[in-house]
Amino acid sequence: MAKKKYKFNPNTLNYERVGISFKEKSTKILAYFSSSLALALFIVVIILNAYDTPKSKALKRENQRLLTQYELIDKDLSKIESVLDELQQRDDNIYRVIFESEPIPSSVRKAGFGGTNKYSHLESLDNSELVIETSRKLDKISKEAYIQSKSYDDVLNMALNKEKMLAAFPAVMPIANKNLKRTASGWGYRIHPIYKVRKMHWGMDFTAPVGTPVYATGDGKITELTGSKRSRTGLGLNIKIDHGYGYETVYGHLNAFNVKRGNKVKRGDLIAFVGNTGGSTAPHLHYEVHKNGKKVNPAYYYYKDLTPQEYDKMIAISTNIGQSLD
Repeated sequence: MAKKKYKFNPNTLNYERVGISFKEKSTKILAYFSSSLALALFIVVIILNAYDTPKSKALKRENQRLLTQYELIDKDLSKIESVLDELQQRDDNIYRVIFESEPIPSSVRKAGFGGTNKYSHLESLDNSELVIETSRKLDKISKEAYIQSKSYDDVLNMALNKEKMLAAFPAVMPIANKNLKRTASGWGYRIHPIYKVRKMHWGMDFTAPVGTPVYATGDGKITELTGSKRSRTGLGLNIKIDHGYGYETVYGHLNAFNVKRGNKVKRGDLIAFVGNTGGSTAPHLHYEVHKNGKKVNPAYYYYKDLTPQEYDKMIAISTNIGQSLD
């Protein structure tokens, strides 16, 4: 049984029972409840910070697993990049060289990277740097792998058409040149026969009487028949053949044509006759080889005609002649 409390009242000279009002009682209860709740929340916060719940432990394990996977993927992508770089090097420096094809420019292989930040939506993620770098590598590899696959398609087509391609190369001399006696001025700087100044000679000259047969040096199509016998400048009557695969050949100072524009020719077909037209100082054939629009030394392309010893002899003859014939 609860003890009753009394208090002496000096005014009435009596002991009066001490009582608590409802308001005071409610205030005390509320204060007690509030302090208890605050203490409980404080304890819960301490516990949550000090100890992981099963759910938070599971989430942390999942995050760590994902982070590990990203790190492994990033390492694998780096290895794939190395392999892809090696494939690109082989493609440009071996396969395309074999088939006389230009390598794929770096501007094409690397196109589409940089510029607008397409990964900005990933910047708010945890470990965003790793996630963005991995995404960037994946996009880069996907693009370069696609370009490489298309390149191999081209190389495969070149391999399937190898016989046709080899037949198109300008691989013989344009006139019969037994014992190399008709070899004259070669590629390089020579004294011009008319102007008597040192000028670049962009081809090779073959001396021969007017009317000597001139032959196509590779399969192709006649694209130009130009010039005039009366002109005393330039190549006079001349023929241009498009062999495909970036190759063209030019035959200058001719006396007459044996073909028409648009004719298809095979290596060894008779196309014209040696003359003395244009800026020629003596009957001869001026012969040029163009690769992808640039003039190149024709001597590099006589491999079906000459042995190594004959090639060395021809180079010596054409180099020792200090003056061209045109």
